[in-house]
Amino acid sequence: MSDEVSPEQIKKEIQSRRTFAIISHPDAGKTTLTEKLLLYGNAIHMAGSVRARRNQKNTTSDWMKMERERGISITSTVMQFPYGDHIINLLDTPGHQDFSEDTYRTLMAADAAVMVLDAAKGVEPQTVKLFEVCKQRGIPVFTFINKMDRPALDAIGLLDQVENVLGMQAVPMNWPIGDGDSFMGVFDRKTENVYLYDRTSHNQSISPETITTIDDPRIEDRLTSYQFDDLHTNIGLLDELAQYDYDALMAGQQTAVYFGSALTNFGVQLFLDDFVQLAPVPDAYESNQGEIEPAEAPFSGFVFKIQANMNPKHRDSVAYMRICSGRFTRNMQVNHSRSGRMLKLSRPYAFFADAREVVDEAWAGDIIGLPGNKLYTIGDTLSVQNDLRFNTIPRFAPEHFARLINIDISKQKNFTKGVTQLETEGAMQVFYEADAFRRDPILAVVGVLQYEVVIARIEDEYGVKTRLDRLPHQLARWIDGPEEEVEALPWRYGMLRTKDADGRLVALFSSAHELSYYSEKYPNINFRDTV
Repeated sequence: MSDEVSPEQIKKEIQSRRTFAIISHPDAGKTTLTEKLLLYGNAIHMAGSVRARRNQKNTTSDWMKMERERGISITSTVMQFPYGDHIINLLDTPGHQDFSEDTYRTLMAADAAVMVLDAAKGVEPQTVKLFEVCKQRGIPVFTFINKMDRPALDAIGLLDQVENVLGMQAVPMNWPIGDGDSFMGVFDRKTENVYLYDRTSHNQSISPETITTIDDPRIEDRLTSYQFDDLHTNIGLLDELAQYDYDALMAGQQTAVYFGSALTNFGVQLFLDDFVQLAPVPDAYESNQGEIEPAEAPFSGFVFKIQANMNPKHRDSVAYMRICSGRFTRNMQVNHSRSGRMLKLSRPYAFFADAREVVDEAWAGDIIGLPGNKLYTIGDTLSVQNDLRFNTIPRFAPEHFARLINIDISKQKNFTKGVTQLETEGAMQVFYEADAFRRDPILAVVGVLQYEVVIARIEDEYGVKTRLDRLPHQLARWIDGPEEEVEALPWRYGMLRTKDADGRLVALFSSAHELSYYSEKYPNINFRDTV
């Protein structure tokens, strides 16, 4: 393979990339849609059920034991596969609000988001929170209204919800024909074709499709007279709704809306065919040197996720890196900005959930894995430039605190290793009581379900049984200020004095009122909620 590539080839490779995250409220069908996109992308031959029966295939994107047992996505996963002339980098994110920090980090690496809505429930609370993250990132949002094969809300009402709750014009790119038992396909606005689908055995393989017109007698035969008249009325009104505008979509003012059923494969391929044409190519990233253009700058990227023990055979740690600019080649020497060290990247991986293969080259927009180097932390910049640093990835302020107790002291080494690794991954933050004789780690998390994950993973991956002692504290603040004033704080009367893994002083408060009181009483001390 030649080391020389033309600017035209670099631009062509980057323009073929589509890197996006899938977001949703829990149980809206996000992971099922992920499976079907892989199915239609020929990346898998049979899609798994999220809550798989013993004789069914597990979902590709949910690889963790606890995910398979509980039927939820706990950690973000990355899957890369070709689709036509494009390379898809698909990031499946946790839907549960307790893992919103992992979702936020993943969205930092995405150029677009696909928002999955349950047709019977519309815009749900966690959807709103995740949408706000997309809005902060300034990435366009595509909407897939799922589960049309079940009784659904009125389609016009669903569009109104998106506009009223999320503040975006909802532009339907297709229109559902029926819902529930009468759902039989979608009308495509661009071609004015009707796509009819047959259900498949266990809904695991690609559905054959029939392309017809809105006047096909089979449609009238399967709908009630009211449904049939309503369908024609709504199709006639589509031109009066907001019209698709690419610039408005990219600016977050519009969302392109598709109706379908991921479980039964209705509308999935139509969505994917449109998405690869409409979704943005890799965009510039902000850095200490201004915007870094993907096709013009040499290689650069940043670490947005770290995961250990994905494969028990490897037992290593893998840093996920979003390539922001240029061409990456295996064995290239890069600068690690935080340490200033030069690193040789000799075993870069492409991902397919927990599967991996070594890649020789990758381009801006791709997600690759860098195994085994304990130097990596979330937010690190790697580049061929010595002084380049991408903007930092903020941590969420924790809201729950508990001491993690090692039940078997003979396995203290494994216990310490597990806690350290999970903190590096961002699964939780770890504090230690500054004045305590026994240094049991204090786990600080955004949501309590994270505790279950930590306990389960330390037992499954490190062979250590643990228990939690919950603390009454609700807030953590990093402390800066004159040393004598910091020492004078009433540490023994409500504030718990701790230090984080880097030795920085952290005060834990039992209530927002307590924090407000001490902030006013000690104006020279800075109580910061992030570092």
